[in-house]
Amino acid sequence: MDRPLTVAILAGGLTHEREVSLRSGSRVAGALRDSGVQVKVLDLDSQVLQRLAALEPDIVWPLVHGDTGEDGSLQDLLDLAGYPFVGSTAAACRLTSDKSVAAAVLTRAGIKVPSSMALPQPLFREVGVVPILDMIDQRYGFPVVVKPARGGSSLGLTVVYDRADLPAAMVDCFAYDDVALIQSYVAGREFGIGVVDLGDGPKAIPPVEVVASGPYDYDARYNPGRVQYFVPAHTTDAEYAAVTELAVGVHTALGLRHYSRTDVILDEQGMAWFIDVNTTPGMAETSIFPQGASAAAQSRGESMEDFYLEILQAALAHK
Repeated sequence: MDRPLTVAILAGGLTHEREVSLRSGSRVAGALRDSGVQVKVLDLDSQVLQRLAALEPDIVWPLVHGDTGEDGSLQDLLDLAGYPFVGSTAAACRLTSDKSVAAAVLTRAGIKVPSSMALPQPLFREVGVVPILDMIDQRYGFPVVVKPARGGSSLGLTVVYDRADLPAAMVDCFAYDDVALIQSYVAGREFGIGVVDLGDGPKAIPPVEVVASGPYDYDARYNPGRVQYFVPAHTTDAEYAAVTELAVGVHTALGLRHYSRTDVILDEQGMAWFIDVNTTPGMAETSIFPQGASAAAQSRGESMEDFYLEILQAALAHK
């Protein structure tokens, strides 16, 4: 009798998003176990390679959020060790993890991206606050969005409405990364759209509309009460097409595989704007991807466990 499929889920690590990663790993592990898969959740620490060798998994599902898990480093390590894994390749992760680089690639692909500039912390210190404030005011006006060029979960992100608040926003941003991305603010409705490729090309799952009381920051994302999620989103056919086609376009242009999540703003004219993309979407209770996946599974008469198993099987097909 064949042994059950063995999956190692990597979670935790030492990034700012450790707790969210552990919650993601626990949720996916529970779903896969319910499908009869043998699952072990491993923390990303100094013993992880020894534990992987002892487990001998058929495949690894990395769910480490933040730089180490999403900048291609972990994916390169898994390739080096010879383990197939769920998610995008190391090269695609590197391309995507730097928001300024990803924005340039997507702009060239014809996707609507807010205008932006990347500002390293050393340059900010050398040039000084006032000249930079003047240039930002002249080019973008206010409000602007300030966020780390790398990282997720809205850590270090601030919408700056007043020029006087920009220095504090920069300081907060630099606490999470040494490069700040300053971006034109786009007003509108916010959506998160998961994309999956189960072997027949990337397809969008039902969009999730996010309605937050205040900024959609880290606290709002992971502590219930400040955000309402509408799944599937309340959209017209044209709005649905706009946000889902953009998400699939992002997934394709960046060379992603298996699954991803793209954040989109739909402005008052019905134009969809790219905001961010995540190669390792959060899988915690309040995360966007699982909510869209649940709606997708229900529409197909499946369970969430079936849906996650399909993603796993699609990844195994690349083995």
